[in-house]
Amino acid sequence: MPRFSTSRPATRLSIALIGLLASAAALAAPQDDKMMRLANFSGCLICHHIDSGAKGPDGLAPIGPAWRDVAAKYRADKGAADRLTQTVLKGSNPYESHWKGQASGLAMPPNAVAIKEADAKDLVRWILQLQAK
Repeated sequence: MPRFSTSRPATRLSIALIGLLASAAALAAPQDDKMMRLANFSGCLICHHIDSGAKGPDGLAPIGPAWRDVAAKYRADKGAADRLTQTVLKGSNPYESHWKGQASGLAMPPNAVAIKEADAKDLVRWILQLQAK
């Protein structure tokens, strides 16, 4: 049976990487919980779901797009976080909707009374880092 030595550089690097990945996973869970509490408190979950495929009221398409779909759509867009934060705060124009067929809502209402700008920024950044399932 081969023996592994932690004194070899490659082994130490592997152990360090495993520790780093475990730490990142442990940190992600509290951040997810924090963002979900913020989304729930701010009323976001009335219209949005995290994953695609969830049904909205009366079995229609959800009112707003799924957040994983939002993340996928804007993944390469460097200015998305700032623009989407403003959409959360000020609302969107129903004539410029680009979620037709995927969401039953025509526009996002302004939410500045429900969420602070700093919290909206944090939530949008969290949404944009979500990965497809």
